Amino acid sequence: MSRMSLLSSPLLLGFDEMERLIDRVGKSGDGYPPYNIERIAPQSANGSGAKEATERLRITLAVAGFQRDQLEITLEDNQLTIRGRQEDDKSREYIHRGIAARQFSRTFVLADGMEVRTADLNNGLLSIDLVRREPDRFVRKIEIGETRT
Repeated sequence: MSRMSLLSSPLLLGFDEMERLIDRVGKSGDGYPPYNIERIAPQSANGSGAKEATERLRITLAVAGFQRDQLEITLEDNQLTIRGRQEDDKSREYIHRGIAARQFSRTFVLADGMEVRTADLNNGLLSIDLVRREPDRFVRKIEIGETRT
């Protein structure tokens, strides 16, 4: 029995890789760490008052207790992965332990044209800024050849 998906329409050609990405994202994570994704208002270009033709997004993850050297951000094949690794401090003796040292991996699939601009850690929040430039649009006429039989 074959599986049906939204991208299995005969009118959508070449979307196999996108379907695999959607499946991969659907299987990710346990909800930790919590995160926000927000749209950032366009800025004026060079103080001219004209808006830049880009979409700007910010991903913010709550990573309290993690230091910069315990976080890793990678981008491979449009897949943005944020990993955090903490080690238990064996020298401490806890009476109550409500803050666990734990590892995480959070993955976001970026559309073509999305670029990671910056990543900052401030007050336990990791912010990653993304931009997408407005793509050049073009129309190409396809000539119809004649087949002789």
